Amino acid sequence: MPLSEHEQRMLEQMERALYAEDPKFATALEGTGLRTYTRRRVYQAIAGFLVGVALLMVGVIIPQQIWISVVGFLVMLGCAGLAVTGWRKAPKPGERPQAGGPAARRQSRPRRSMMSRIEERWQRRRDEQGH
Repeated sequence: MPLSEHEQRMLEQMERALYAEDPKFATALEGTGLRTYTRRRVYQAIAGFLVGVALLMVGVIIPQQIWISVVGFLVMLGCAGLAVTGWRKAPKPGERPQAGGPAARRQSRPRRSMMSRIEERWQRRRDEQGH
C-alpha cells in the first residue's frame, strides 16, 4: 500500500532532520541496503566465473571429458550475465532512490486486470471508428 502525500512529506522531513542532525549516521544507513546486496552478488558472480574458467581448463586437459568444458562455459556465461545485471542495478555511492521513479509510479497506479485493459482498448477503438 503506497504512502499518502502527507505521509511522504513527513517521511522526507524526518530524513532531512536525520541528515541535519547526524550526517555520518545517515550516510552509514544509506549504504546498507540494495548497494551491499548487489555488490555481494557481483562478487559471487565473479567467483563463479573463475570456477567456470577452471572447469573449462580441466575439460580441455582431460580429452575424454569434453562435457566438463561445456559445463564450465555455461557457468561462465551465467555468471557473466549475473555480474552485468547486478552491476547495472547497483546504485552509485551516495545515490538515493528517487521518490518519483518508475517503481513509485507503478505502485501508486491502481492495478487492473488484463481483461479490463483489453476491454477498455476495444471500447476506445469502437468509439474511434464510430466517430
